[in-house]
Amino acid sequence: MSDAIDLLMNTSLWAAVLRIATPLIFGVLGALLCERSGVLNLGIEGIMTMGAMSGWLAVYMGAPLLVGLMVAAICGALMGLLHAALTVPLGLSQHVSGLGITLFASALAYYLYRLIVVVGETPPAIEAFQPLDLPILSDLPVIGPILFSQSVPTYLALLSVAVMAYVLARTPLGLAIRMTGENPHAVEAQGLNPIRIRIGAVVAGSALMAVGGAFLTTAAFNSFFPGMVQGRGWICIALVVFASWRPGKALIGALLFAFFDAYQLRLQTAIEGVPYQLFLMAPYVLSIVALILVARRAEVPAALMAPYRRGER
Repeated sequence: MSDAIDLLMNTSLWAAVLRIATPLIFGVLGALLCERSGVLNLGIEGIMTMGAMSGWLAVYMGAPLLVGLMVAAICGALMGLLHAALTVPLGLSQHVSGLGITLFASALAYYLYRLIVVVGETPPAIEAFQPLDLPILSDLPVIGPILFSQSVPTYLALLSVAVMAYVLARTPLGLAIRMTGENPHAVEAQGLNPIRIRIGAVVAGSALMAVGGAFLTTAAFNSFFPGMVQGRGWICIALVVFASWRPGKALIGALLFAFFDAYQLRLQTAIEGVPYQLFLMAPYVLSIVALILVARRAEVPAALMAPYRRGER
């Protein structure tokens, strides 16, 4: 028990929490943006896989790391555009379309990877993002190793939270997105086009999801391999509900799940005699418990998953 408590005092644990949370932050922000406009995007798992592969492949073929993130965002946006085209103007089932996007994007990512990359006994690797060493800040006690020794995508994720919160709460664009998710006919009455707003939100949200996937191959690891997303997309869908569709609470939810995950990895070595499978499932069980406690008070966007057709009410 004392070892488990001592782990909480270790700065490396909290630095790992921020790293593990980074792809979740991008993913949950992307899902949140889609759902705030009224569209459920269950294609997130496949979009993150496509982002992981395309971002890594761009760097593997000689592009800078930041360009790799941009390539991933573009590929994610294209997958989002496909989902939006099926669900917004055509009004098809968002559940079916999203699951189809997940299957299609995942299969396409694996196919392109095997088609382009010669895979030997070990997966090809790239030079991934390295933690920044910020003068003075990185040397601060406690907070320095945790907050100021992260890689560039982690800081981009934190910046994205602030930008998303500001845009949704303080700008006319954010108001239009939120109202489209609540009452698209009221948006139409104001002379705006809810269809374009929803398509734009899904495309932008999918781009964020793909960047979250690209973090895995360009920062957390340096290779791409099948199954590396490991259900993070589905966790992000749950975290949106946990966050009550608010970016600030989404950050808290991502950090909470990341803490459970990072902590269980260290508990496996600190506590002997307990099957490791119990530690592996602990983050998901605790996340479900937290979701149940919070979801009962969550206010779902009124027009979420409701097809919109002009002139109909």
